[in-house]
Amino acid sequence: MSIPINRKNLLVAFGVGLVLLCLLALNLSLSLKKEVKGLKERRQELLVLKDEILVLKSGVDAVEVKKSLSKVKGIVQAVDEIFLSIGLKQKVKSVKPTATREIKDAVEEEAEVLVEKADMNEVINILYKIETAPFALSMRKATIKTSFENPSYLTITMTIALIRQK
Repeated sequence: MSIPINRKNLLVAFGVGLVLLCLLALNLSLSLKKEVKGLKERRQELLVLKDEILVLKSGVDAVEVKKSLSKVKGIVQAVDEIFLSIGLKQKVKSVKPTATREIKDAVEEEAEVLVEKADMNEVINILYKIETAPFALSMRKATIKTSFENPSYLTITMTIALIRQK
């Protein structure tokens, strides 16, 4: 049995097809909106990560520059340069190398440094100079005590590490 083709049947079929096409377009539009929303959220997360990565990269670059600029041969020479540059070489009572470790493509040398009769300003200058040294220095541990002779003077015992390329 065949359905006679007339204008009314043709319009109904066209209408049903148009409604199905509209429903399909609406479904596609909603799924695309949902996907765009998800992508925007992911983009925001990536922007936050990008900022964190840039901060970490600048820190790594600063250390890499310090490692490559290092012209010191060892930790003793590095300590001498630090204290000589701020005029406190005479206050350094001892520099004892304690350990040497190899880390990937670098060598890490540690030393225990004893500084006596330093005032608070000199201590701050020492810490600042260690932090801003033109080579990679790291302070592992520090002990600051007042002097027995004069409480305004400090005795500092610190462990400093020099990281240099092999």
